[in-house]
Amino acid sequence: MSSETPSSSSQVTVSLWESFVVWLRVALLSFGGPAAQIAVMHRIIVDEKKWLDERRFLHALNFCMLLPGPEAQQLATYIGWLMHGVRGGLMAGLLFILPGFVSILLLSLLYVSFQDSFTFQSLFFGLKCAVLAVVAEAVLRVSRRVLKNRGLVMISIIAFLVLWSKLLPFPAVIAIAGLVGIVGQRVAPAMFVVAKKKDSEPALPLSVEHTSWRSELWRSLIVSVVCLTLWFTPILFAAKMTGRDSVYTQSSIFFSKAAVVTFGGAYSVLSYVDQQAVDHYQWVEKREMVDGLGLAETTPGPLIMVVQFVGFLAAWRHGTDGTGLPPLLAGTCGAVLTTWVTFVPCFYWIFLGAPYVEKLLHKKWLSSALTAITASVVGVIATLGVNFALATLFEKHSTQNIGPASISIPVWSSVLPGACVISLLAFVVMFVLHRGLAVTLATCVTAGFVLRLMWP
Repeated sequence: MSSETPSSSSQVTVSLWESFVVWLRVALLSFGGPAAQIAVMHRIIVDEKKWLDERRFLHALNFCMLLPGPEAQQLATYIGWLMHGVRGGLMAGLLFILPGFVSILLLSLLYVSFQDSFTFQSLFFGLKCAVLAVVAEAVLRVSRRVLKNRGLVMISIIAFLVLWSKLLPFPAVIAIAGLVGIVGQRVAPAMFVVAKKKDSEPALPLSVEHTSWRSELWRSLIVSVVCLTLWFTPILFAAKMTGRDSVYTQSSIFFSKAAVVTFGGAYSVLSYVDQQAVDHYQWVEKREMVDGLGLAETTPGPLIMVVQFVGFLAAWRHGTDGTGLPPLLAGTCGAVLTTWVTFVPCFYWIFLGAPYVEKLLHKKWLSSALTAITASVVGVIATLGVNFALATLFEKHSTQNIGPASISIPVWSSVLPGACVISLLAFVVMFVLHRGLAVTLATCVTAGFVLRLMWP
C-alpha cells in the first residue's frame, strides 16, 4: 500500500506530528456514541483547525455511512488518509481505537475479578437501567433520519418482527433489506430518497488524482492482499495452535462475520452478537451483554468496543481448556483477537474504497440499498432494546414457540421494581429534561448505589 498523500489543491499542509497530537485529543474526547464522536471531530477538525471545510467533512461522512463498521472510527481513518495517506489513516484510526481498547481491557479485568462485590453490583445495576434509555434514544435518532415514508417504516417493522421471533439471523435481514433497496430503486425510486440532493451530494472535487484502470486495479490488489493477510493470519494461527473448535477460532470467525454486516453501527451489531454469543454459543449471559454496553458507553472510543468485552469474557470462561492459560491471560488474548478481527476490516474498507468515493456516492442503487438497510437497522436496534429490557427489568423470562418463531416472554411475577424505577428515571432525564448521556449515566449509577444501600 502506498503511503503517498492524496493530492488536493485545497488541502491544508499539516505536519504528521501536529496531526498526531490532534487525533490523540479527538480520541480522548470521544465519549457518548457516534453522534457525539462525529461532533467532536467536526468541532476540532472543521471549526477549530480548519483542516477541512464543511462540504469536505460531509463528503467523508457520507462515504463512511456506506460502509459496515463504526462510522466515527472510519471517518477518522478517512480524514487521516486524506491528509497524510496510509500513514495518516493508520495513525488516526488506531489512535481512535486505543483509549477505548485500554479502558475496556482494564474494566474487563476488574469486572471478572470483582463482579460479586457490592460496588460493582451497584455500578452495573444503575448502568443497565440507563442503557434502556440510551438504546431508545438511538432508535428515535435513526428513525428521524431515515423513516421518511410508510414503506421504510414497514421495512423497519418487518425487520423487528423477524429478528424478535428469531425467524432469520441478522446477516440475512441485512442482505434482504439491501436487495429490497436495489429492486425498489427501479420500482419506486422516490421511496428510497431520504435526503435532498444538496445535502447528500456535496460538490467538492475528489481529493485523489484520476489514474488508469490498470493502476487502480494494481493498487486495489495490493491493498487487498495486505489487509486480507493481516485479517486472516491470526485466525489461521489460532486454529493451528488451539484447534478449529476452540473459543479463539470460533470467536475470531464470528466477529469477522460481524465486521462485514455491521451496517448501522454498534447498536445493530449488538443484536447479532446478542443472538449468537448468548443464545447460540453461550459465551456470555444476557445481563453481561447489557453490562458490556454500559462499559462501552462510559469509555472513549467507538461503541463497537463492546465486542472486545464479549471476546474477553468468552475466552476467560472457555479459553483455558487445552491451552493451560490462566483465565485472565486467556481473556486478554480473546480481547486482543476480537479487537483485531473487528477493526482490520474497517481499515480495509477505507483504504480500498477511498479513491473511488465520488463514484460510490453517486451510485443510485447503492444509495437505495443503504437506505433500506438503515431502515431495517431501526428494527434491529428496537429488537436489542426489547431483549435488554427483558434482561434488566425481569429476573425470569420464558420462551414460547409459535410455528418456526421463538418468542421470549417475561415472567411478570419476576419483575424487578428497583430496575423499573431507575429505568423510568433514565427516560425522564434523557427525554423530559433533555440531559446528555453523561448526566443520564451518572444519575442512574447514583440512584443504583442508593437503592442498593436501602434495599441490599
